[in-house]
Amino acid sequence: MAGDPGLFGPRSVTWQMHGDPMMWIAGVRALYLQALHPRAVAGVMQNSAAFQRNTRGRRDAWGRLMRTAHFVGTITYGTTAAAERAGAGVRGLHRRLSAADTATGERFRIDDPELLLWVHCAEVASYLHVLRRSGFPLTDAQADAYLDEQRTGARLVGLDPDGVPGDRAAYAAYFAAVRPRLALTGGARQVDAFLRRPPTPAPLVPARALVWHRVAGLAYGALPSYAHELYGRPAPRPATVTRRLRATGRILRAIPPSVRWRLPPRHILRAVERLGPDTRPAPYKLRRAAAILDGGEGPRGEPYH
Repeated sequence: MAGDPGLFGPRSVTWQMHGDPMMWIAGVRALYLQALHPRAVAGVMQNSAAFQRNTRGRRDAWGRLMRTAHFVGTITYGTTAAAERAGAGVRGLHRRLSAADTATGERFRIDDPELLLWVHCAEVASYLHVLRRSGFPLTDAQADAYLDEQRTGARLVGLDPDGVPGDRAAYAAYFAAVRPRLALTGGARQVDAFLRRPPTPAPLVPARALVWHRVAGLAYGALPSYAHELYGRPAPRPATVTRRLRATGRILRAIPPSVRWRLPPRHILRAVERLGPDTRPAPYKLRRAAAILDGGEGPRGEPYH
């Protein structure tokens, strides 16, 4: 393998996972979960037009989702220098921003470590939860390895990696500790309304009903039960959600990677061109590694959310 493998490299769990198409549904789940932290959602609402039900809100919300995807793709598949530049850009942006607590009026910084940690954990836990639940082959040991690897991403956004959960047990403890601070605020209601029915140009309304409704429904259904309770909306039974996630995963994974990876921003294609065809992300590589290392232990349910 020639070239710079970046911060994770082809031997990491992150490299194999982040090429999966279910990452998009996981990203929407992360938005739902992140919005339940009052200060996190206030920071978004007060520093952008995202999730407002107008043209600018639509543009800012989708732009936010695409920027997150670009950041994750860059730090996963880009060179070391590109990943470090992306992290510096995020830290610089957050350093300049602040917001007001909607309950107390107190000003707070967007780069407050507590907020950064919540956003990081909600995002990473969503990726792992949705991919495993939809049938992506990961053993428990590989799941823990993934969470440990993601401390690198936490460092890039300004967190001390030593203070970031690094396995499933630590994530479960973190979510149990933060849960009492979560609430359904006006900002969270706005995110929920937007994700359920985003403003859409008239020609795309049929596609919203056909495609987006399913994506948002799957993402919402995959949330933990306490999130459903806070949002005040029911969700299908867990077994139904799992069945739908697995069916969707089978459909999306049947699309040839050579087709999926040609969609912008093409991080994976550039990484494979840089490092060689043997570095293509593929779930079977994790399955094969598990069989060699630990006898092929299968995926289990997640105790954290």
